Amino acid sequence: MEEKIIVKKPPKSPFLAGMLAFFFPFGVAALYNRQIQKAMVHFLIAASTITMLSSGYGNPVFLGLFLGGFYFYQLIDAVNSASVINRNALLGNVEDTEAEKLPEIVKTGSIFWGIVLMFLGAVFLLANFGILIDYAHIFDLWPLIIIVVGVKLLADFFTKSKQEN
Repeated sequence: MEEKIIVKKPPKSPFLAGMLAFFFPFGVAALYNRQIQKAMVHFLIAASTITMLSSGYGNPVFLGLFLGGFYFYQLIDAVNSASVINRNALLGNVEDTEAEKLPEIVKTGSIFWGIVLMFLGAVFLLANFGILIDYAHIFDLWPLIIIVVGVKLLADFFTKSKQEN
């Protein structure tokens, strides 16, 4: 008798995911990979960047470079995510492939990020009333976000090294 070889079809095609990301760079490939939260984030990033470019807010060179980098990031991420889903399905980890969660960005219980968000909220609220700063100038101050994150990382490093000693 002949033995039948059963070949399982992979659940997701990395090629199709890449093509979807190539032609529709606003979260369609993440939807194909059943990564709903990632698709929403990709859509918001693409839509807000394109809106800022078309309305004239911000530096067009920076926004153009950011949009180009994001385009290639989501293209590579879609292919890699489909490959990971296939690998997990091959190993039998089906529950991991169905629902992907976003990684925890902010450590729970951090007072620093609460203060930063309250400060940003106050600045934007005052800018709405034209009291503190004009919106055109807010987009010129985007490097402050990088500085604040750097200060937070340094503070965490020194706090951790003090606790270890």
